[in-house]
Amino acid sequence: MKAIKDTGNQLLAAYDPYDGVGIMDSHFPEASFFTEFERFDRHLEKLRRTGQKIDYVSICSPNYLHDAHIRFGLRVGADVICEKPLVLNPWNVDALQEMEQETGKKVYTILQLRLHPAIMALKEEMDNSDVQHPKEVTLTYLTSRGNWYYTSWKGDLSKSGGIATNIGVHFFDMLAWIFGPLKTNEVHLHTHDRAAGHLEFEKANVRWFLSINEDTLPDEAKKAGKRTFRSLQVDGREIEFSDGFTDLHTDSYRQIIEGKGFGLEAARPAIETVHAIRSMPISRNPDREHPMASLPLSRHPFDR
Repeated sequence: MKAIKDTGNQLLAAYDPYDGVGIMDSHFPEASFFTEFERFDRHLEKLRRTGQKIDYVSICSPNYLHDAHIRFGLRVGADVICEKPLVLNPWNVDALQEMEQETGKKVYTILQLRLHPAIMALKEEMDNSDVQHPKEVTLTYLTSRGNWYYTSWKGDLSKSGGIATNIGVHFFDMLAWIFGPLKTNEVHLHTHDRAAGHLEFEKANVRWFLSINEDTLPDEAKKAGKRTFRSLQVDGREIEFSDGFTDLHTDSYRQIIEGKGFGLEAARPAIETVHAIRSMPISRNPDREHPMASLPLSRHPFDR
């Protein structure tokens, strides 16, 4: 909503089964609001018939609903802006491309790390350098979540895609954007609260580790009262990108409105990567593993 407002646009109608959305008062108190999809659908049809053109349908629903909601947006004659991950499966991208051709409308996704100044600088550096040997990269992203996470749809692999998909897809997109096409993919760990593996790109070998368990946070982060830790090291050099996230959503919307947004093909490599990660068998390879992949595993909080 902030991105819509900051780019000078108007929210006409919103749908959410959850009705505690008082935050709308700070942005679009005049917007029509629905908790039932059928009534929302009927309202948009009414707007269409009375000549009130809907330019965009913006989707931030649970991951497994993205595909259906994108198709709905295209059918009502709007371009679509969808949060990450665009869809859960690569073949969903193919079907949406067919719908784009049928409707003449476009699907955009939010790949905000591509707009982060530090990441853009690294991309430019890689594009302008003659890489003789692949870079050695270590990616670590730890973001603490409470027990609510496992009760919600995010804790359901079939609905969220799991840790690698739900919190990792942005990073896998960033890595492919900077270091080129993916050549090999290994998964060393994939549980309810963490995942790790090794990715070989054209210009880099990447060891990665993702976790939502606060016990995996470094001691310095815990002592500072932080619940999130990000680290991207390239040949031992730390790429600082912990800050600068505040306006990336607004920047993403602005680019889409200007016709420069990221479409289906831009999203495809990361969707293929996370689908492979949750589908392939676990293998162990000490020479290529992230150092945190060997941390003691935790029980699922609902195991008895």
